[in-house]
Amino acid sequence: MAKITVNFEKCKGCGLCTTACPKKIVELQKKKRNSKGYFTAVCIDNDACIGCKSCAIMCPDCCITVER
Repeated sequence: MAKITVNFEKCKGCGLCTTACPKKIVELQKKKRNSKGYFTAVCIDNDACIGCKSCAIMCPDCCITVER
């Protein structure tokens, strides 16, 4: 099982990670913003994560880490 961690303060909410995830478990939050005012990415189901790291690879700001 893998675990996705997002650095909320660095994330700009571009959404590239959401399109890259083959399991569609990465989404942009709609309620909580970071200190810069962005809705950030969040993993909605860590149990479904296959650890492919597509989200982390697509992140232009290197905000996502995937641990196995």
